[in-house]
Amino acid sequence: MKNCNDSDDHMNNVKEMAESVRQGKLDRREFLALASTLGASATLAYGLIGLSNPVLAQSAEATKGGTLKVAMNVKWIGDPRTYDWTEMGNLSRQFLEPLVRWNTDFTFSGVLLLDWDVSEDALTYTLRLRQDALWNNGDKFVADDVVFNFERWCDKSAEGNAMAIRMASLIDPDTGAARDGAIEKVDDHTVRLNLSHPDITLIASMSDYPALIVHRNFDPEAGLAKNPVGTGPFELVSLYVGEKAMVSRRDGGWWGGEPFLDAIEFLDYGTDPAAVSAAFDAGEVHINDLTSPDFAPVLDGMGLSSKNALTAATMVARMRSDSAPYDNVVVRKAIQKAVNNEVVLELGYGGQGLVAENHHVGPMHPEYAKLPIVKNDAAEANRMMAEAGHLGTEIELISVAGDWRSTASDAIAAMLRDAGLNIKRTQIPGSTFWNSWKDYPFSTTDWGPRPLGVQVLALAYMSDSFWNESAHKNPEFDKLLQEAMGVFDAEKRAAMMGDIQRLLQDSGAIIQPFWTNNTKHHTPDVQGIEMHQAREMNFENVWIEA
Repeated sequence: MKNCNDSDDHMNNVKEMAESVRQGKLDRREFLALASTLGASATLAYGLIGLSNPVLAQSAEATKGGTLKVAMNVKWIGDPRTYDWTEMGNLSRQFLEPLVRWNTDFTFSGVLLLDWDVSEDALTYTLRLRQDALWNNGDKFVADDVVFNFERWCDKSAEGNAMAIRMASLIDPDTGAARDGAIEKVDDHTVRLNLSHPDITLIASMSDYPALIVHRNFDPEAGLAKNPVGTGPFELVSLYVGEKAMVSRRDGGWWGGEPFLDAIEFLDYGTDPAAVSAAFDAGEVHINDLTSPDFAPVLDGMGLSSKNALTAATMVARMRSDSAPYDNVVVRKAIQKAVNNEVVLELGYGGQGLVAENHHVGPMHPEYAKLPIVKNDAAEANRMMAEAGHLGTEIELISVAGDWRSTASDAIAAMLRDAGLNIKRTQIPGSTFWNSWKDYPFSTTDWGPRPLGVQVLALAYMSDSFWNESAHKNPEFDKLLQEAMGVFDAEKRAAMMGDIQRLLQDSGAIIQPFWTNNTKHHTPDVQGIEMHQAREMNFENVWIEA
């Protein structure tokens, strides 16, 4: 079998990028992400910049057994391609697996893929599959499974299909389905993707939680909760939405061996961080999903261990351009101008992060182009609202109730009020809020990180994206973004991104105040834990110390 690491495809590009790292022109993390996207192994990528490939520390005293108890919202798991929250992915990924994983060192590595090649023109991806993976119903994992998943992802007619925008290069625009010849089964363990236009985000998209791989006979009507067939290390035992869920160690058959834990129980304490704090205090949980910044000192004081990572996770206050008065760009820009992002970071997230620039691309993205922050000017915001004829119009800002998102939303509302705007604040319980999160005229939502800036812009602001919650529509933005998605060279892409980011910033579609420094806490007896930049929970190497 030809190994992608021995291929000449893109190797010159990878070597040139490595030289840029050595000269200080390219960030090491950016290089590792881009090199592994092109199919270079982590060992090769690290070697080209003179470093050894880091290995996750494994204690010789790791003990088998026990049930890990996790504080996390428990949501319904139906069809992964429709998932819109990390928690859905974190429960499902215990028994489902992706083709590719985005690692904590920001490289990509195969899970159900052994490796892959990308052609020089970025129009052909050759995927080689793991041959030792079995589904927990005894079936072999084969190319038919992968073809089935890609065809599902390409189905634009499937309601809520969040993968369709990611698969645009494989979709026939006339049929809204996979283009003839786009997805090619070469043999039982090889699949070739033939793109209509270059797309550097494809590997990153395969690592996202809606891209978890389901069995070739998966029925979306029945959903995973009723038929949880997967290739992963655990099996689903029970699921009670809003209460709890449990998975147990798979009885043999997992290609990775056997995990240490007997079982994992996910316990839902709602959105109030005080409830999670009380659960830690009572010994009810071992680990949480995410620590609210204002409760970090409380959990530290309990003697808990913590892990943290500066991420591309963020919160946006977005205004739907198809809902009055936000269909007026002057109104949107006035609201944006009334808000000081630095103050929102301090009041809403305890200063634990970086100030953002209202365009959803940050310095952690390889193609980031720095733009000036929109200068806060309450008087000008007031003047602009008067000019638009909406100074007295009621502006309702909606958020989920009870956590840092609510606090950050309060900070935004206070500044709008200080600017003389007629602001109404509404908080909705999470159990209700998430049912209609894309539809509120003006609300705050949080976004998980993605490896590439072009990737998140395509997901959130491309005109036909299912996740386009701001109803942002700009043909010029779409055209420039698609062009940038075909450019592997980060420097060249960054030169294009300034215009793209500016178009989004100038549209007033969002107030994106900050990037978050994410933290989780756990009891000291839990070992092998990492804080993943996308809040992924991978527990196959985690154990509870005896």
